[in-house]
Amino acid sequence: METRRLRILLELSRLGSMRAVADEMQLTTSTVSQQIAALARETGTALIEPDGRRIRLTPAGRRLARHSVTILAAVEAARLDLDPDAEPAGTVRVSGFATAIRRSLLPIVAELRARDSGVRVAIREHEPFEQFALLASDDIDLALMYDYNLAPAAFDATLVARPLWSVPWSLGVPAASGDRDFRDHDWIVNSRNTADEDVVRTLAAIAGFTPQVVHQADSLGLVQDLIVAGLGVGMLPADQPVRDGVRLMPLTDPPVLLRAFAVTRRGRADWPPLAYVLRMLNAATPPPR
Repeated sequence: METRRLRILLELSRLGSMRAVADEMQLTTSTVSQQIAALARETGTALIEPDGRRIRLTPAGRRLARHSVTILAAVEAARLDLDPDAEPAGTVRVSGFATAIRRSLLPIVAELRARDSGVRVAIREHEPFEQFALLASDDIDLALMYDYNLAPAAFDATLVARPLWSVPWSLGVPAASGDRDFRDHDWIVNSRNTADEDVVRTLAAIAGFTPQVVHQADSLGLVQDLIVAGLGVGMLPADQPVRDGVRLMPLTDPPVLLRAFAVTRRGRADWPPLAYVLRMLNAATPPPR
């Protein structure tokens, strides 16, 4: 069914005569009659019937006119949703890692609320390997991903990765330890992503030893608890405070950088709500390096 014909039917239900519809829509009465007849053929049912010297909608015509209200509204919403010049409105589905959600996304969500914007953000926390799958299945619109300079992520041709910021990482060790060489200690790595273990093994290879990876933890707070308990050493962000009992040793030879990216499927960034969020991300002040 052509939406133009549905609009004519809706106007006929409102105005009650083909002449009035023709005047309202700047058409001829003959054109209105032809469009209603074509719509009747498309639906396979009579939409109008004689009513003395006038016409009226049949019960089927009245039902279709009621449906037309919803259909035409949905078509208009879709047009505005896809119009790059329209005021952005809609829900952007974002997956991110915890640090990026706190540091980059939550301030944007607060600003969107303050502006009373039509853009909303739905937030999910995931690791990069999960985000690749979510982007591929179109379950999210934007992924805030990370990698390390010593364990770079592989973004294929279907994705566009926009660098956001980077943060140096250090080695977290027990505060009371006077050691400078931790090659014989147990090591703590991430339980959900292999990137930091890849970094640990790269650093160890450069230093000429094989690390004893014993513990795995997803929470950086738990990593610090394990360090305080004397169960091992592990990497921690250099720009974040640590709890009592943990000391940060700089990693400088080579340095270790966590790098954050805004990742979208290629060709999707022109959608107005997503483009709006991306502009806000790019305009945000990056965290200390």
